[in-house]
Amino acid sequence: MANYLQVLTPSNSQLIFIDQQPQMAFGVQSIDRQTLKNNVVGLAKAAKIFDIPTTITTVETDSFSGNTFPELLAVYPEHDILERTSMNSWDDQNVRDALAKNAADGRRKIVVAGLWTEVCNITFALSALHDVPDYEIYMVADASGGTSLDAHKYAMDRMVQAGVIPVTWQQVLLEWQRDWARKETYDAVTSLVREHSGAYGMGIDYAVTHVHGGAERVKHGKRIGPNPAAR
Repeated sequence: MANYLQVLTPSNSQLIFIDQQPQMAFGVQSIDRQTLKNNVVGLAKAAKIFDIPTTITTVETDSFSGNTFPELLAVYPEHDILERTSMNSWDDQNVRDALAKNAADGRRKIVVAGLWTEVCNITFALSALHDVPDYEIYMVADASGGTSLDAHKYAMDRMVQAGVIPVTWQQVLLEWQRDWARKETYDAVTSLVREHSGAYGMGIDYAVTHVHGGAERVKHGKRIGPNPAAR
């Protein structure tokens, strides 16, 4: 039986990226596409920090969708990529087997980020939950995208009605970290936040340098001035 009251941990989670490919991204209108890619890559790096088993699946790479985002592949340079013809990843046995292998190790919480929300994500989520009721699907809303705001929203609503849990990529990251006393991942997580979390990352830089008196992250030239010009 699914247990959605249990928080995500590095030992109970696995991750699947569905069709993070350029032709799919071209059709996304529910989120800024550069933001989408930032969030996808941030989520991938988070999974790498916590050793989360990750599945990457693609659809019609050569004939339509193009290669997986290179920034995502750079996080997993030796990873197998599971190619499909069906819009529904659950229709592919290699995908089912990869998820089942991880689930056998207690990783029944499946974190999902894919394109498009209203097609590839929803059909996968509904099919997986139908066939394996004790899987738990966590749909990363801001690392997924639909062809319109309505398409994304109503697909998310329909999945929530079916028992899928909506999350954001940073929420997943911080749920995996959970406690800042966990020093073995502290530096990697804060570095990731600085790179991919916008204002939150800026805030960490400010706190380190101006609250705690730490060094700046980058070397730079000499600060010159002020030197007010004559009026």
